[in-house]
Amino acid sequence: MKTILSLIIITVASRVAAQTPATTAAAPKTFTADQIAAIANHGSGISGPGKPVVGTGWGDWRDGPDSPPTKRATASVVTSGLLPAIQPILNVHIRDAVVILGGDGNYYLTGSTGDDIWAHGDGVELWKSKDLKKWDYMGLVWSIEKDGTWEKNWADLHGKPARALWAPELHYIKNNYYICLSMPPTGISILKSTTGKPEGPYVKATTVTDKPFVNGIDPTLFQDDDGKVYFTWASATHIGLMKDDMSDFDGPLHDVKLENPDHDPTHHVARCEGRGMNDLGTEGAVLFKANGKYYLGAADDYQGRYSSCVAMADNIFGPYRNRQESVPCGGGGDFFKDKQGNWWGAYFGNDAQSPWREKPGLVRIDFDKDGKISVSKNQPFAITPPVVTK
Repeated sequence: MKTILSLIIITVASRVAAQTPATTAAAPKTFTADQIAAIANHGSGISGPGKPVVGTGWGDWRDGPDSPPTKRATASVVTSGLLPAIQPILNVHIRDAVVILGGDGNYYLTGSTGDDIWAHGDGVELWKSKDLKKWDYMGLVWSIEKDGTWEKNWADLHGKPARALWAPELHYIKNNYYICLSMPPTGISILKSTTGKPEGPYVKATTVTDKPFVNGIDPTLFQDDDGKVYFTWASATHIGLMKDDMSDFDGPLHDVKLENPDHDPTHHVARCEGRGMNDLGTEGAVLFKANGKYYLGAADDYQGRYSSCVAMADNIFGPYRNRQESVPCGGGGDFFKDKQGNWWGAYFGNDAQSPWREKPGLVRIDFDKDGKISVSKNQPFAITPPVVTK
């Protein structure tokens, strides 16, 4: 999942062993039916339709059985001038929010959902909008229990049973809809719609169906102007070209190199400084193209903010340069262009510097003449921040 709280060491499946050394994992723990039931029955596995935002949503914490007021946001990222005061687009519990413009002219929203995202979820939920303002709930478009294969298995996640679904993404590529998702700590699946519609039904797109496509979390897909599709995941340290039918990788993975790595320790999560600070981040991979430049990123702890840190390149495989914090507190969401040609970053609020937490939002972004991303001064979802008294 796209969060600094994740302490999972991710290894790569045999298909990419040549690119990333494998680690030896301990034998999975066996859980009793009662232990699994205790997790499965803790809160709902879906977030549901949600409600329109009432008021500003300022400082709010997601709804659910575990929403302690002590973890509400402080909005210091706003008071420090790094981000305008914005409000959520929907009052619903979503982490890792991702928004795309579909082939039918509608926008689609998905992400990690359910009351207890860390331990269990029912599947992939989807919302639809014509204007990014009013969102209609499309329900559960892919169910772990009904549609899953290996995903049905309960796994050992930090010594407890888990059937968690993290960071699903919907993509409109090759004139069809695809979903990529991760089930920690096991791995990733890529699904395709059998109807050409975003609501599916969905089946496995890859030849591999009874085990993960690769091991890891936070996958993403990107279709280039020539129709070729690329895959990356987790910390975006590798990029793979997919076959035309999306059944597998079309050749070996490409290692990602940075021309000028960011070695400021305050721009990286402290526990990962040992990796040398030569990469983009820890998780929450993102890959897109704007104004002829490729942008590759991953979420990291940037001065205490959970932000997507991106670098740019002239070639899909790099080398990439000029790593930067894109949207402060933006997390591991995606970037997309709307019907009017404006660019946005999806937002969900993970840390206390955010104006609110674990609900979906949108931040308008701009690009300067050198390609650097900045938060636009024009924010359609901006509000007047309330006066907070101590």
